[in-house]
Amino acid sequence: MKDLTLQIDIKIYDYSELSDADRQLIDSAREATRRSYAPYSHFSVGAAARLADGTVVTGTNQENAAYPSGLCAERTTLFYANSQYPDQAVETLAIAACNERDFLDDPIPPCGACRQVMLETEKRFKRPMRILLFGKKGIYEMKNVGALLPLSFDASSME
Repeated sequence: MKDLTLQIDIKIYDYSELSDADRQLIDSAREATRRSYAPYSHFSVGAAARLADGTVVTGTNQENAAYPSGLCAERTTLFYANSQYPDQAVETLAIAACNERDFLDDPIPPCGACRQVMLETEKRFKRPMRILLFGKKGIYEMKNVGALLPLSFDASSME
């Protein structure tokens, strides 16, 4: 028997420690939560993607009574970015979530389906996509999707 140890590096920042560009991206994700359609869960998620050319696009979770017909904010954002700006890599994706009272103290991680779409977006452009997860107590930074999805499945798995 052998052991395999995986190490994931996550940096945790206070909002004030972020660069101006990262604060603006986090603010865009937080602002996007106000456009969320979450009448069932009352859990609003916003995402903001900064593209290679500096363009910022946002998206929100969109719920549907015919579950699972809704879509998460991360996938809404990435699908929009990839369809409207097909030649622009996503450099950084910021995610924020709030309930009916306020933004969450701790960052919320993306669901498994979103992680897989994030990985595919990263592979599509052959460059890492940095992830920022907002929480009132701190912002998590991951240098690439592999930090969220170790031992991932992609096209190379089928070779």
